[in-house]
Amino acid sequence: MYLVTGGAGFIGSNIVAALAADGHEVMVCDWLGTDDKWRNLAKHRIAGIVAPEKLREYLSDGPPLEAVIHMGAISETTARDGDLTFQTNFTQSLKLWFWCASHGVRFIYASSAATYGNGEHGFTDDMSDEALAKLQPLNLYGWTKHAFDRRIADMVARGHKAPPQWAGLKFFNVYGPNEYHKGSMISVVKTKYDEIMRGEKARLFRSNEPGIADGEQKRDFVHVNECVSAIRFLLTQPNLSGLFNIGTGQAHSFRDLVNAIYTAMGRTPEIDFIDMPEKLRGQYQNFTQADMTKLRAAGWNGTGASFEDSVRSYVRDYLMQPDQYR
Repeated sequence: MYLVTGGAGFIGSNIVAALAADGHEVMVCDWLGTDDKWRNLAKHRIAGIVAPEKLREYLSDGPPLEAVIHMGAISETTARDGDLTFQTNFTQSLKLWFWCASHGVRFIYASSAATYGNGEHGFTDDMSDEALAKLQPLNLYGWTKHAFDRRIADMVARGHKAPPQWAGLKFFNVYGPNEYHKGSMISVVKTKYDEIMRGEKARLFRSNEPGIADGEQKRDFVHVNECVSAIRFLLTQPNLSGLFNIGTGQAHSFRDLVNAIYTAMGRTPEIDFIDMPEKLRGQYQNFTQADMTKLRAAGWNGTGASFEDSVRSYVRDYLMQPDQYR
């Protein structure tokens, strides 16, 4: 039995789909709410759903677990409630870590590329205290994820009891099916696709950084299939633990991304540039690119899909279909 927290969410539901397809029993911890989030799970066999506030009771009385895959979090980069965000992303995560350590259950959790801040110290998934101390996240969300990474790294370095396997996954800019409930945090691929379908030109932010042209801000855009592939790999490597970047290792500009979307749709690119909202200035990452050396050295090679093929797959296989869900 696997437990996936945030299992009805974007990355979580894709993990549930993969584990179910592999023949595993999967328990989901999440809220479905009153929108269509349930559709993220509708095509897949699950063992059940437990509400987050009932998780402690489930862990006490439920069946033995092979692993906890902890994707549940407040993931809005614009989050402002410091107490709630820290309680959710740090304190609750730490409780799960301790439970897994005491019960001998493997623990895989979602960190974030937001922990790298503006990238001035690079994007290498080094878990030494010296390396982690240099990172300065630009927002509350990134800081809570970074604080948890540092706490885990510190406990491991001090020899505290740990789960038999643990992995913190620093996800870069993830896109793909089942993200439709995410509101303002939905991927650029889906946002730009929707603009084009409304008959508008794709809108991109003007650059707020000297030396970077409009639309040439770059990110490591990663299809959710790569994230699922990495987790599947880690589950086959019970002796492999640590912090790991999850990206492609290649940065592409927002202009490149929009062009790939237009190409997938069979249309000629049209772009309008708009001013960056005030609330994003000072906390906007103009460049991210995952250093994938560590995970690849361990034997993971990703899905092999190119940037253009990955964008095309999402657009044509999901966004352009009557049923967009995996």
